[in-house]
Amino acid sequence: MLSRLADVLVKTVGRLTVTADAGAALAPGSIVVVNHTSLADPAVVLAALRRLGAEPAVMAAAGLWRIPVLGRALAREGHIPVHRGDPRAARCLDLSAAALDQGRMVLIYGEGGLPRRTDAAEAAPAAFRSGLARLAERTGAPVVPVGQAGARRITSGGTGKQIAGLVTAPLRRPPVHVHVGAPITLTGDRTTRTAQAHTAVTAAWRTAAARLGEPA
Repeated sequence: MLSRLADVLVKTVGRLTVTADAGAALAPGSIVVVNHTSLADPAVVLAALRRLGAEPAVMAAAGLWRIPVLGRALAREGHIPVHRGDPRAARCLDLSAAALDQGRMVLIYGEGGLPRRTDAAEAAPAAFRSGLARLAERTGAPVVPVGQAGARRITSGGTGKQIAGLVTAPLRRPPVHVHVGAPITLTGDRTTRTAQAHTAVTAAWRTAAARLGEPA
């Protein structure tokens, strides 16, 4: 349901295009890691992955589960709540590992949050947190790097600007692009694994930004 809804919404607010490396593969049991720039990009990425036949379990802020209709949908579809700064924080890795073991793909945002800047321009992914490396180390799952660009043209900035962006997006329908890279196997210690993933996602983001003519 969530991926189908994302596909409908993105067609309304933007013009999505999708590319993939020659060796790209969205195999069951893979970890999909994406750069995070806007409140709109989860929908953009889910819509893109659905076009490629993939509907992953998403690791997302636990607060979303408190939204009545959305929360029920997230729970029903097996998405994974992330409780930051909470004794339950480690549980998201347990749930993610279980989902991977069952053959689901798991989508994680390596940066763990949105950038604080208010402009709508593109910028390289910020430093990644260690959660991705820990999950890959624990499960041995391949990592699929994904880069998205253009979502900040749908909505970004402070609250007023966010609302204005969403209201006007159906009229503007800015272009957004998602690029899927070839899967990689992370190796080395946790710091090295994190750096490998960051480099791969940055490369995918550069490809996506270049498709939109954005400086990368």
